[in-house]
Amino acid sequence: MKTSVLFTNRLQLRIVVSSDLIQIHQLLSFPEVDQYNALGIPTNKEVTQVYLDEWIESFSMRKEFVFSIFLQSTDDFIGLISLRIGNPKYNIGSIWYKLHPEFWAKGYATEAVKKVLQFGFEKLELHRIEAGCAVDNIGSIRVLEKCGMIKEGHKRKVLPLKTGWSDNYEYAILEEDWKSN
Repeated sequence: MKTSVLFTNRLQLRIVVSSDLIQIHQLLSFPEVDQYNALGIPTNKEVTQVYLDEWIESFSMRKEFVFSIFLQSTDDFIGLISLRIGNPKYNIGSIWYKLHPEFWAKGYATEAVKKVLQFGFEKLELHRIEAGCAVDNIGSIRVLEKCGMIKEGHKRKVLPLKTGWSDNYEYAILEEDWKSN
């Protein structure tokens, strides 16, 4: 199975490539994007290159699918979204995403998440897809819930953010939930 591009009505999700470095570095350098992210802002492009190399290697081994998100109408880079594959015995994946703040609250994250869920369930035949979200990240909570994900848990003080330890909500959707939508 060769999947390197996914399309929605407005977006194109392409597997990350080395030439995405500058755009990815800029995205990861926004304090607003980093606010609920335990990764931290990369100190330079070389640090971002390490992340990018890991994502490319993970894709080659089919362990993680990290997509750059582009607007179809302009080909502008607007973010990243990932589907990481867990232990094959459990047939579970997990997602994360980051969007450029200029493109928040326009439905792009929801559109991208729905497409990646579809890819996970229909192409990879996963049983379950999970996502974690800082409890104060209202935007992400809305995205996950709009996509049909169910809040299953609340982990206390698990995310080491710049502001201190944060609680995290655990979300998931099952293949049967996806099919019934």
